[in-house]
Amino acid sequence: MSETQVSSADFDLIRRQVRDFVRDRVVPRETEIMREDRVPDDLRTAAAEMGLFGYAIPDEWGGLGLDLVQDVDLAIEFGYTTLALRSMFGTNNGIAGQVLVGFGTDAQREQWLPRLASGEVVSSFALTEPGAGSNPAGLRTRARRDGDGWVIDGRKQFITNAPVADLFVVFARTAEPKPKDPGIAVFLVPSDTPGLSVGPKDAKMGQEGAWTADVILDDIRVPADALVGGDEATGYRAAMTSLARGRLHIAGVAVGTAQRALDESVAYAAANTQGGTRIGDFQLVQAMLADQQTGVLAGRAMVREAARAYVSGEDRRIAPSAAKLFCTEMVGRVADLAVQVHGGAGYMRDIPVERIYRDVRLLRLYEGTSEIQRLIIGGGLVRRAAGA
Repeated sequence: MSETQVSSADFDLIRRQVRDFVRDRVVPRETEIMREDRVPDDLRTAAAEMGLFGYAIPDEWGGLGLDLVQDVDLAIEFGYTTLALRSMFGTNNGIAGQVLVGFGTDAQREQWLPRLASGEVVSSFALTEPGAGSNPAGLRTRARRDGDGWVIDGRKQFITNAPVADLFVVFARTAEPKPKDPGIAVFLVPSDTPGLSVGPKDAKMGQEGAWTADVILDDIRVPADALVGGDEATGYRAAMTSLARGRLHIAGVAVGTAQRALDESVAYAAANTQGGTRIGDFQLVQAMLADQQTGVLAGRAMVREAARAYVSGEDRRIAPSAAKLFCTEMVGRVADLAVQVHGGAGYMRDIPVERIYRDVRLLRLYEGTSEIQRLIIGGGLVRRAAGA
């Protein structure tokens, strides 16, 4: 069982500081971030100074050393504001950083983790590509041995932080898939590697300020020590482990965003009238608020329990997928109800619930779609019952 690196008392202080930062400094600038499609430099600097680029990286490499139970509680706080904020440092702590923490060699960890934790280096998790999204087994990017190094050729898409990344954690096929061996390896590729280029920034439905783009790997050459763990077989295991952990983080983000949508709905219902009657006094509006509150409470309890089971080793596959599925679907319903409570005002740009409605749609797609989560959950239950 993993031990908590940070005491409950110390974590409570960290969480309060993060909550104050999110609500006092970031929330008032959400419209600015949305309109300019970027997180201001002063907020990025403040986040780095608070240790947010490395909160889930062990303290021996300069991080705060939070475990996953604490990670999801911070994710709930991050979710309360524009999702562009956590996008800045989410990959450093999550699906890219955890590949190094769990599977990197000592030399790889020493070279990269302190710089990830400080924010000096921004990482990207380069897995998704045309034809291979939620299921990494469909990868077409190839890596072949060449002398004492590797040559990688392929194209990735929708890669978070690609326009500003310093390090790409690249998944590539090194062999044809076999039973129990998908033939996938993971490589550390600095952004200045010759032959690596980044496409134009994607124009998305929502999550302005969270930049994504294609990454083109045109027969790039990397040394032997770029192979994560020094072992080709590590790749797929690293992907699955990192994605399971990341799914719980996204579930926590969804709970935080749902709480914000609920708070906006309650405030609007309590302060505005229709026909001389306070909106919140209408029973059908109260029913919508009740459904929102129920979803938030259920999601918060579920993601915390799933994180506890992950940390204890009790369940690192079914529970993360179940939490991701429920919480991201839940926040979609809560956001939709928030717009409904606001009426026509909820459809207006610059109203928080309008942005939330657009932002949360992506949560049901990345880190594995809702459909993939259902397959993982259902298949896992059958295999468990069959003793497989």
